[in-house]
Amino acid sequence: MTTEQQKERTARAKKIVAYLKKAYPTPRSELIHRTPFQFLVAVILSAQCTDKAVNKLTATLFKIYKTPKDFAEADPALFTKEISSIPFFRNKAKAIIGAAKMVQDPFQGKVPQTEAELVQLPGVGYKTAHVVLGELFDVWEGIATDTHVKRFAKRFDLTDQSDLTKISKDLEMLIPKKDWKYVNNGLVLYGRYVCPARPHECAGHPLTKLWPPAALRWPKAK
Repeated sequence: MTTEQQKERTARAKKIVAYLKKAYPTPRSELIHRTPFQFLVAVILSAQCTDKAVNKLTATLFKIYKTPKDFAEADPALFTKEISSIPFFRNKAKAIIGAAKMVQDPFQGKVPQTEAELVQLPGVGYKTAHVVLGELFDVWEGIATDTHVKRFAKRFDLTDQSDLTKISKDLEMLIPKKDWKYVNNGLVLYGRYVCPARPHECAGHPLTKLWPPAALRWPKAK
């Protein structure tokens, strides 16, 4: 990437974040939970799945499983069946039970509060770790890249990468750390309620007005 391209991307990112800060000033996830570990579970479940589908499932699931101990002691076969309405449920069931056992010991039943500790848990990578840190602890040490963030990073030419963590690192270079908290939830909400993934006429959308070429850029999901 040339110095000029870097400058252009930084300026474009600044405009995008300014809009997100104004439109979504209080970053909050739409995943419903009552306990910290339930939120971690909800984020693991949400991979390649909509928050709406996860909330529908957890409305019942979280009446049964509330604490890390509850999940750690779940019957694997039964738990797998209980979450079978979402994609990759077998892998997610194994990851959730494994993460619950680790949170029980060595983390004394508490959801870890650092990226280094969180990514030790099964089913938790860079994205999940930073969603959890931001939502539960108001710690914004990285930008979580999900499908929405990836899509807009590509559409607005803020990255040349396809790997989610590498996209996060590109965005972190372009955006001041004090503004990282607005990126993930802001773009998720914008993508969910303003500018969905399917190609459509979006020249009049707020972010597209900031950089009109985005109206013609529709990157593939993968």
